[in-house]
Amino acid sequence: MSILAIDAGTTGVTAVVVTPDGRIAAKGYQEFAQHFPQPGWVEHSPEEIWQATIEACREVLGQVDRSELKGVGITNQRETVLLWDRETLGSPRRAIVWQDRRTADICTRLRDEGHEERVAELTGLRLDPYFSGTKLAWIAEHEPHTWALVEEGRYAVGTVDSYLVARMTRGLHHVTDVSNACRTLLMDLSTGDWSDELCSLFGVPRDALPELVPNWGELAVTDPRVFLDLSLPIAGIAGDQQSALFGQTCFDVGDSKCTYGTGSFVLTNCGTELPRSEAGLLSTAAWRSPDGELTYALEGSIFVTGAAVQWLRDGLQIVGSAAETAAIASTVPSADGVVFVPALTGLGAPHWDPHARGLIIGVTRGTTRAHLVRATLEAIAFEVRDVLETMPASLSSLRVDGGASANDLLCQVQADQVGVPVERPQLVETTALGAAFLAGLGTGVWSSTDELRETWALDRSFTPGRDRTAYDASHARWREAVERSKGWALV
Repeated sequence: MSILAIDAGTTGVTAVVVTPDGRIAAKGYQEFAQHFPQPGWVEHSPEEIWQATIEACREVLGQVDRSELKGVGITNQRETVLLWDRETLGSPRRAIVWQDRRTADICTRLRDEGHEERVAELTGLRLDPYFSGTKLAWIAEHEPHTWALVEEGRYAVGTVDSYLVARMTRGLHHVTDVSNACRTLLMDLSTGDWSDELCSLFGVPRDALPELVPNWGELAVTDPRVFLDLSLPIAGIAGDQQSALFGQTCFDVGDSKCTYGTGSFVLTNCGTELPRSEAGLLSTAAWRSPDGELTYALEGSIFVTGAAVQWLRDGLQIVGSAAETAAIASTVPSADGVVFVPALTGLGAPHWDPHARGLIIGVTRGTTRAHLVRATLEAIAFEVRDVLETMPASLSSLRVDGGASANDLLCQVQADQVGVPVERPQLVETTALGAAFLAGLGTGVWSSTDELRETWALDRSFTPGRDRTAYDASHARWREAVERSKGWALV
């Protein structure tokens, strides 16, 4: 008995098969294109996401016995919005990605009209281009002919998970879960249901939105005619960060994790009480069980971390791969006063400035690529510290995952900055693992979260160093640089 888990990320799709002991038996991956039609705009082709999904799954299925598969779990990049024809499943336009900043003016307008306080009360979010609702409002304003077909019921609206379910079931199901829905600005966080008030504010017809289903259970069934000859229950769905929280077995109140991906996301389990933050954190739904119980989390969303390393590789071409950054950065004892603020798509938590832009400061004639690479790794750790310092509860440890968690230097710098041990599990593919765990609960592969907790295994714990004065001084210097990066797009 195994689970096929699909992790539809921002730059590619990973498919894994997870066994009952929590081991990844096989893995496939397929990248897809990033489209940047204008500065600040980021788009994906829905068809390319689907084809990447098929190819990643085909690769992984060639490594396992299909008859052992019990179900499918899906996790996905959140906040990205797609439209598709309910009958043909073709998309009339590219998806607007979570990183896209084109709706900054819409956010400003809604804020000036006095809506932000009410939106925050209902959703736990803020008016920022990050979230889906303003992206849909932008389509309605700028592409009225397309939007007319949404209002007529021909086009469905959804996030990546609901699009994949539609494709995998030949359009039979239009569903999503609370962890994705709560990021749209259209869901009432206290009820776990779509809000007529919010749909009206953003001009989104409620009938175009997916049905809200639990995070695990038999939610839909794949159609073998379109999904690699597989007829399997889709039994688990969650947005990537909540899925990683689940995959890290953070089931108790106060358990926290940080996922280093394209961006970095710090989540703390807050239990069944809806949390509120005055410090720039987001209140979010973590998951909903089949009996209807909602678990909440506080989240700090950092937009650019791994993407900054990609920029070093692809934009500046000063590293050949992300894997070599630790070795390059380790050739110097410090960044030698160089600070990099990777506000390449604005700043997320806890600053929330869509007009901030990237900044490199402290450069001298003696600055080398090693200093810049080290400053990039330090920036990731600084950004995570900024978020953790706004969390209401003190940490005893921080569980980390995602691609960059394999970087020992980053993990050590992170431990030094946050002052608690940083724990890296043996399996850092915890986003996909969380989707597998959810689908496994939904199909009986695992009977309880206690059983899932037993599958978690430590790879390495990084203990913070003792020079707190130096760590705090470097962080203070970072905060000064952050202030200088703010509002730059308005200058």
